[in-house]
Amino acid sequence: GGPRPLPGQEVSVKVLGALEDGGLVERDPRLIFVPGHGDVVEALELGVPTMQPGEVSFFLAAFPYAYGRPGSREPDVPPEAPLLFEVTLLEVRDGPDPQPLPPAVRLRLGSQRRERGNFHFARGDFAAALRSYRLSLRALDGPAAAPPGPEEEEELREQRVKCLNNCAAAELKLGRTEEALAACEAALRICPDNGRALLRRGQVGLAAPRTAPLRSAGPSSHPPLLSPQLLAEQGRDAEAALVLKRALELDPASKVIHTELSRLAKRQSPPSST
Repeated sequence: GGPRPLPGQEVSVKVLGALEDGGLVERDPRLIFVPGHGDVVEALELGVPTMQPGEVSFFLAAFPYAYGRPGSREPDVPPEAPLLFEVTLLEVRDGPDPQPLPPAVRLRLGSQRRERGNFHFARGDFAAALRSYRLSLRALDGPAAAPPGPEEEEELREQRVKCLNNCAAAELKLGRTEEALAACEAALRICPDNGRALLRRGQVGLAAPRTAPLRSAGPSSHPPLLSPQLLAEQGRDAEAALVLKRALELDPASKVIHTELSRLAKRQSPPSST
């Protein structure tokens, strides 16, 4: 009984998910999400808004509405597997955004949405991944019902940096280098020596077209890696090399950074004469 969920409202559901052979692959006694935010598989996104509180429904989902063509490692779902979901709608309430939330709730929402973005990213749906990462940032940066303690504040900072790095990775996959750079710069404003942000910033320099100078995303709390004059004189490759070398100082064993530096060195090498 009661009204169906409205757009923007948060729902709590009990979910069981099974394969065709009856093997249980998913069990969550209280899954909380906002339909339309991309936090769950599409079968639940589409199905739960048709339900009333207390109702039990079964959704038989073809693979595009479950875990897609590649399947999933966690939960363990084979490729192209249809799933049968048993769903109980427990509660409907106003959505958490933009209400003031306790730090623990902001952290929970941020983590949930970032993990969903990672799921989309692993499937190659980079636009959906980016949408989830932005929703995660919105939860982490939302209004606070109470000031966070020192540990919560540190965890909020770490989550923001992770999310911004993920945004940069998704933007790079979508070919949007300026947006990727902006996400890197935002991460570096929070943590100037974050190795992943430095690596991605170097990768942006390598991925960007060579016809225009690399632009900063705005004022930063950390010292500029190169002044605009030096950037104009030396070009993107010089900045990329500097950033990658700085990242290598923080993580000398990183194979990815060594690979990027090697790629840069080859690009800078003059062509051999024949």
